[in-house]
Amino acid sequence: MANDFLRRVEPIDERYLLDIKDSELELIYQASPAGGLPQGSLAGTAIVLPGSPFNAALAAAVRNTLWKGAVLDSDGAGVLTNRVTPFGAEAIRGAVNKSTSFIDGRPCTLVDYSRTSNIAWFMRGEIRLVTPQLYLGAVFIGGRRLWWFAMRAESRRSTRESLEILTQY
Repeated sequence: MANDFLRRVEPIDERYLLDIKDSELELIYQASPAGGLPQGSLAGTAIVLPGSPFNAALAAAVRNTLWKGAVLDSDGAGVLTNRVTPFGAEAIRGAVNKSTSFIDGRPCTLVDYSRTSNIAWFMRGEIRLVTPQLYLGAVFIGGRRLWWFAMRAESRRSTRESLEILTQY
């Protein structure tokens, strides 16, 4: 049954990820490779209430007020800086490297804030490449997954296009 779910015809994009349940997000995550380390500017989509009719509206509210995505250094130093506030200010840095996923014990790209942030030192993010340029990630606090997020390399889809997806709900 999981294989049928993963053989879908429609492409997986942010809109689709906002529409599905937590268990389906987990299946997609588990079926995805760690992928290479992303670089450059990444448009973010918070997936806080999977399966809820309010998920897309909440994602739009988060994007407009709290978190717009992240920037990964282009020099290969492995540093992610979140873009926060309505203005996209770059703050809250995390160290990026390969690690083992809390979800299934397989390889993932880890965003570790424990040594780089006084604000988010207790958080862990991990991501996997779902489609070219689109990553699905999970946020953990104290080993417990709290929410999902997606990040897309902005070279393929502009921030405006990402916002248009969120405002179609």
